[in-house]
Amino acid sequence: MRSVSAAVAEPILELKFGQVGIANLRLFDCDAAALRAELSARVSALPHLFARAPLVLDLSALPQLPDARATQSLLDAVRDAGLLPVGLAYGTAENEALAKSLNLPLLAKFRAAYEPESAPKTVPESAQPAEQTALRHANPVRSGQQIYARGRDLVLAATVGNGAEVIADGSIHCHARLSGRALAGAQGDMSARIYCLDFQAELVSIAGHYRVFEDIPADLRGRPAQAWLDGEKLILEKL
Repeated sequence: MRSVSAAVAEPILELKFGQVGIANLRLFDCDAAALRAELSARVSALPHLFARAPLVLDLSALPQLPDARATQSLLDAVRDAGLLPVGLAYGTAENEALAKSLNLPLLAKFRAAYEPESAPKTVPESAQPAEQTALRHANPVRSGQQIYARGRDLVLAATVGNGAEVIADGSIHCHARLSGRALAGAQGDMSARIYCLDFQAELVSIAGHYRVFEDIPADLRGRPAQAWLDGEKLILEKL
């Protein structure tokens, strides 16, 4: 056993807050059975994206905040469907009290993706150069790797492979093939954009609004493309 002085000099752990890919589930109804059925269908259709994915439950769109027992039923339905709830979203006092009663964390920032903002900016005809402060990544991003540009744009000079994940609080500019997952506006910036020269993404997301490969028009696959938000609708278009 180490002495007290040695333990102080040599910490046995390192604790940091980091960025991880967490799904956000916004509910419009408290029907746990319907939730289980719909989520199970989505997980079955795209298990590589959703199976055992961490998830935050957003109850802010419900007419009335459910009590702890009803919320626990919703959380159980999410687990039964194959996802892993890790907390509640939207930082009101009522949500905080509910989260405490369920012994769950409250992740207030997930609400940001739904807050109203100014009218959408005019979409550029082509991708504009990223700011000089952007994170620039020159090497291929391979399966299982994650690149995160905290508080800025992300510029990718090489291929993003299947199973890879690229995340930016700002916009994402990929000057090669974009496969895997691309998540722009990760902290709720609805003005963020995604640009790429060869669109093959499994999933694209801006401020929590996403589309998966099966929902992407066939004429965009393998082509230069851009993505942006029009209100809460994620738009995809050729460059």
